[in-house]
Amino acid sequence: MKQYIESGKAVLGIEFGSTRIKAVLIGADKAPLASGSHEWENSLVDGIWTYSLDEIRSGLQDCYSDLVRDVKEKYGAEITQLAAIGFSAMMHGYMVFDKDGELLVPFRTWRNSITGEAAEKLTKLFNYPIPQRWSIAHLYQAMLSGEDHVKDIAFQTTLAGYIHWQLSGEKVLGVGEASGMFPIDIKTKRFNARMTEQFNELAKDYPWTLEEIFPSVLTAGEPAGTLTAEGAKLLDVSGKLQPGAPMCPPEGDAGTGMAATNSVKVGTGNISAGTSVFGMVVLKDDLKEVHPEIDLVTTPSGDLVGMVHCNNCTSDLNAWIGCFKGFLEAYGVKTETGKLYDTFFNEALRGDPDCGNVLTYNYVSGENITGMEVGRPLVVRTPESRFDFQNFAKATLYSTLAVLKIGLDIMLLREGVKLDSITGHGGLYKTPRVGQQITANAINAPVTVMETAGEGGAWGIALLADYMITKADDETFDKYLEKRVFAGSKGTTVKPEQKEVDGFNAFIRSYKRGLAIERAAVDNMT
Repeated sequence: MKQYIESGKAVLGIEFGSTRIKAVLIGADKAPLASGSHEWENSLVDGIWTYSLDEIRSGLQDCYSDLVRDVKEKYGAEITQLAAIGFSAMMHGYMVFDKDGELLVPFRTWRNSITGEAAEKLTKLFNYPIPQRWSIAHLYQAMLSGEDHVKDIAFQTTLAGYIHWQLSGEKVLGVGEASGMFPIDIKTKRFNARMTEQFNELAKDYPWTLEEIFPSVLTAGEPAGTLTAEGAKLLDVSGKLQPGAPMCPPEGDAGTGMAATNSVKVGTGNISAGTSVFGMVVLKDDLKEVHPEIDLVTTPSGDLVGMVHCNNCTSDLNAWIGCFKGFLEAYGVKTETGKLYDTFFNEALRGDPDCGNVLTYNYVSGENITGMEVGRPLVVRTPESRFDFQNFAKATLYSTLAVLKIGLDIMLLREGVKLDSITGHGGLYKTPRVGQQITANAINAPVTVMETAGEGGAWGIALLADYMITKADDETFDKYLEKRVFAGSKGTTVKPEQKEVDGFNAFIRSYKRGLAIERAAVDNMT
């Protein structure tokens, strides 16, 4: 393996998640050889969730350095060449640059719920759902608000597109990531021309058009440039990495999640549950109606996907685990955080099916689907509620999936979308079976978790980079995954339990009624 790595045959994937940047190096069998990571966290600056450019660059370098250390420890090898590279990141948001390549305003992440007016107006104009997170909603909101910087925009991209640009010099995006900027025409696999013209009419007083400031769109397998000498120096501070590695189109975490769970064929789906949670189903046909709760995005190959994206998942859960750990330490008990999570999760299974009429709202940040602009985490109960640790734990876990269920019910029940299989991945599924079982009960469908689920999107983008350089002429990405990556792969599947399905439905009915309480907290608690 030392010779394999040092001869430059390994493929690298790096993904910028909300709380962690992860790098995965894969070999000829598509399995991970080594990994590296860097922990980071967004900042709330002047009411905007953001990461600075310095944090992005230093995080990239530290993550890659951590991978280099892992390779050295495992194989005694040094990385000087790579067969291919791919970058991915949390989707959407707002990054705009002037003609000199300078960032005009701090990066506005997907987590911000500040574009409600723009999203509503664009949805009506296009007759197409435009979520608040999407880059075009941020751009139009800046226009509506009269922000002075808009006239100076020369280039707009996403976080993944920015990193790829810095390392390759190419202003491009993968189609899955691009579908979080602006609607995609499924036939052409490019930005929708009709809607582009409609937006250009709105922006006629500015010295640019969308075609001039947006990146080019590429599909899985298309070349997207090579690592430049400047890019190699930016990535590897030791200076040992040589330029020239081909780079695949940069993708979003939704697309890499689909790749990492083999969920790119029609009728397949996946749920990614971490800081945020989203559920995706690859669609056979267009939806019959426009639903603000459902994003229409694409696979990395450009096939239509229905996506329910929720801003909040495990952040409030993590805060409660930290609270309980602090209590135990004050009592003189030292315990591992991982054991605390396992205990909390397993005890949750012992709670009543409806959580004993205990409600929790995990809104650390705003939640678009339920109409909350900012977050106010809550625990609500009546004097008659069966309030004990097990019911509280279960309600806390239920709340991580509550908004997702509201959105998926629209797609699966009202729209009648067919779902053949769904795969879960992310932090919610680290404790064996528990998160998987609760998810199955929430959506009333079997849920599979693969042994490779922990590798996540960094592995997914590495697979996309490998596909670009190894695919046969007529080999589609779904066939590549099926035959070369997941053939014979192992996983566990959990089926829903009817009593618990009924209990989750009862919880959701109470949850929806209780949104008025959350609304009051948003309006009155400052």
